[in-house]
Amino acid sequence: MDQQDPRTKDLGFARVDVDRAARTGDPEVVYGAGKTPDQVVGILRALHEKHPERAVLATRLAPEALDVVSRALPDADIDLVARAVTLGPLPEPRGTVAVVAAGTSDAPVAAEAALTVAVHGAGVDRIDDVGVAGLHRLLSVRERLEAADCLVVVAGMEGALPSVVGGLTGVPMVAVPTSVGYGASLGGIAALLAMLNSCAPGVTVVNIDNGYGAGVHAARVARQTVR
Repeated sequence: MDQQDPRTKDLGFARVDVDRAARTGDPEVVYGAGKTPDQVVGILRALHEKHPERAVLATRLAPEALDVVSRALPDADIDLVARAVTLGPLPEPRGTVAVVAAGTSDAPVAAEAALTVAVHGAGVDRIDDVGVAGLHRLLSVRERLEAADCLVVVAGMEGALPSVVGGLTGVPMVAVPTSVGYGASLGGIAALLAMLNSCAPGVTVVNIDNGYGAGVHAARVARQTVR
């Protein structure tokens, strides 16, 4: 009989990678969309048993999955805005990521990014509701932007905020287009194209609504900055 690879745990419905922290310094994360609530619970348990010293994260959970996880894993922390849960203690933060959101409607993606940053070992400074429709709000937080080791800038509609932030500071930045907006926003494509075509240099862009991907990138930058 074949021996099981110690870097994975076979749950029958999934082969869970339990060795990512050793390879990359990052925890394994459960992408909850498309998984049943019981599958999410099983994967979280397997990861937590392997690495009880640090948090594991499950993202994009449907309401019924959040409900099942909260009952099956009472020690888990539920983030209803991010639609995510963590199980286990957060790591000691190294460096700071400022998560900058244009508007309240962008809150779910910004919350996912912020929680991801914390799970991946960096501190978080949330700066909310500073979209370009009221530019004075952004200008009033310039010192907080400059104090961060990396920025995550989240915006929907026309996606202009990262260009403005990129013109105000040279702090490394990753932009996140969201699917917020009216019909011509095309579910976030307008914001995505605006960010890809930003005239401000140094703007890195992730996919639409991908707060998780932005959070991982930003946490890695912040951790390296204070290494």
